[in-house]
This record gives sequence, C-alpha cells and structure tokens, in this order.
Amino acid sequence: MAGSFASMREPTYFILAALQDEPLHGYAIVKRAQELSDGRVRLTTGTLYAALDRLTREEMVRVAEEAVVNGRARRTYELTQRGMSALRAEAERMAAAASVVRDRSVRSTAAAGWVVPA
Repeated sequence: MAGSFASMREPTYFILAALQDEPLHGYAIVKRAQELSDGRVRLTTGTLYAALDRLTREEMVRVAEEAVVNGRARRTYELTQRGMSALRAEAERMAAAASVVRDRSVRSTAAAGWVVPA
C-alpha cells in the first residue's frame, strides 16, 4: 500500500497528522500541526485552506461539521480512511529513508571507533 501514494510535503503531512485523533476546525489544525512539528510547520490561513480544499478533493479529509460561530462559518474537518492510509504510508516512507542514514551512521561510527552519545 505504501507505493500507492505519492510522497507529501511536510505541511500536508502535519495537517493529516493533526487530524488523526479527532476532527478539528481550521485554527485548531494550525495549532496542532505546529505542536506536532515542534514549531517547524507554521501554516497561514491561505495555505491551510488551500491544502484542505485539495485534500478534500483527493478524499483524504472531509468536512465533518459546518456551523456558524459568531456570525462566521466554521468547518470541522476529519481524516478519511484514505487520508489515514496516506499518512501511514508517508510515515513508513520517511522511517525507511531515515533508517538508511541511521544504519550507515552506526556502521561508519563503529568502523571509525567513534562513540555515539546515547
């Protein structure tokens, strides 16, 4: 299944990751993505909603609820099964890519006699 999805950009990954536990509205997605990425991903409103529109078209997320709050429309988004599969595939792809460096690093360090701090 990992091969059936294209690799994704970091903001997309963290938008999907933000939604894996529960449906969220836009501002909550921004905050959760920032937390999950240790502050690396800082989504602007335009970037977020463009991504959510694309992810909705790709059936990775869907609108779970629409409400009017303080006179403004508020949509809550949720991850679809397809979105969860894509998120897991991307996590597996990144882990496999990271293992190439980690595994070689351990061998290179051991061969050179270096000590790697724990």
